[in-house]
Amino acid sequence: MEKLDSVFNWMIQQEIPCARKEPMSRHTSFKIGGPAEIYCTPKNPKQLQDIRDYCAQEGVRTYLLGKGTNVLFSDKGYDGVVVRIGDAFSAIEVQGTVLKAGAGASLSKVCLAAAEAGLAGMEFAFGIPGCVGGAVYMNAGAYGGEIKDILRDVTFLDDKGHEITLEAGALSLGYRTSAFAYMPWCILSATFSLTPGEKDSIREQMADYARRRTEKQPLDMPSAGSTFKRPEGAYASALIDQCGLRGYAVGDAAISEKHCGFVVNKGNATCADVLCLTDVVAKIVKEQTGFTLEKEIRVVE
Repeated sequence: MEKLDSVFNWMIQQEIPCARKEPMSRHTSFKIGGPAEIYCTPKNPKQLQDIRDYCAQEGVRTYLLGKGTNVLFSDKGYDGVVVRIGDAFSAIEVQGTVLKAGAGASLSKVCLAAAEAGLAGMEFAFGIPGCVGGAVYMNAGAYGGEIKDILRDVTFLDDKGHEITLEAGALSLGYRTSAFAYMPWCILSATFSLTPGEKDSIREQMADYARRRTEKQPLDMPSAGSTFKRPEGAYASALIDQCGLRGYAVGDAAISEKHCGFVVNKGNATCADVLCLTDVVAKIVKEQTGFTLEKEIRVVE
């Protein structure tokens, strides 16, 4: 606690926006999670790196958070510093057929900016919740498209605080993963290579994807999107449905009646509820179908 007090007091002195005992349920789409000992929102890359350096010096762990759309925090909270990459990192710039966006920029806003500029290629990402940093981190995808298909390069802070830019081909982008999942790097921005297109056609395609999401996904309930990764040779939602688990619940955590690939929070679900539910579902699916389900959501304890 002494070290956390030291970090908090230092942040106050550095004029870094911060709070103590901030409930993570307020900052995740699941609406689940206990308090972070310290929650802060750096105003620029220097503050971000200073936070990382000072916390490392004090032996306090940190967790980088975007919009919290693919994250499940423990009911006990987080005994360190949650660093929110937010509005200060959300600038969007378009030059020719290249679009650059800050890590904190909403993915949907980036798609709208591309459409306004008459640039095609990002339509598949419209409606994917979260920010650019998270989308790059997990190589987000939908409707046959993935971030790696349009990503040109990423600028990030490495573990030494150096600002580095690497081309997409050097970032080990795969199915719902990237080099950022294994390295202590912090994404600052990403650049996308797009193609000229008709604004009306781009917007129409985006609207179509939005309609499909509304029709098929439980967007009216708190969730973290697709709960399980797609196993090779099958679809998680179909396997779960096949096993008769539609609507199956543990506490207030339930398999969505609308889309079996989603676990939803019916009101007062806890992290323990979600983890118990996903474990039971994975066990039943394995026993009945032979397929192994791996969680797509990131569990932070």
